[in-house]
Amino acid sequence: MTTKTPSNAMVLNPETLPTHARGGGAKTTPLVSPSIGTRSFITGYTSFEGGAEIPFHSHNCEESVVLMEGNAILDIDGQHYELKAHDVTYIPPNVSHRFRNMSRTEPMKILWIYANVEATRTLTDSGATNFVSAEHGKH
Repeated sequence: MTTKTPSNAMVLNPETLPTHARGGGAKTTPLVSPSIGTRSFITGYTSFEGGAEIPFHSHNCEESVVLMEGNAILDIDGQHYELKAHDVTYIPPNVSHRFRNMSRTEPMKILWIYANVEATRTLTDSGATNFVSAEHGKH
């Protein structure tokens, strides 16, 4: 359920919003997007099953990720950084990175924030680029 206030602010209930499978045991729930009025950033959750990881990729804008639950590894700049719940990352534009669930059995969940409603994801291995919103059927 999404509730709009008189000033056009929004209250979102993520459990009622559509979720999209990303493959490899990851699924994404878009949260703040242009469809509710934002013009400068987008947010969402991505949940990872035990052992799930996403491929190396980069974005055309700044990104911040908050680890909401579980334990993760951020692979970036040839290094591996272990993250615990509520750790926060900042990733500059065009920097290849990925997140991995450290647990083989427990889920992990991130909140991502892109500094552009036209954020793209470019897969490092193939160079394929798509709008983040297109992954959610909205572009």
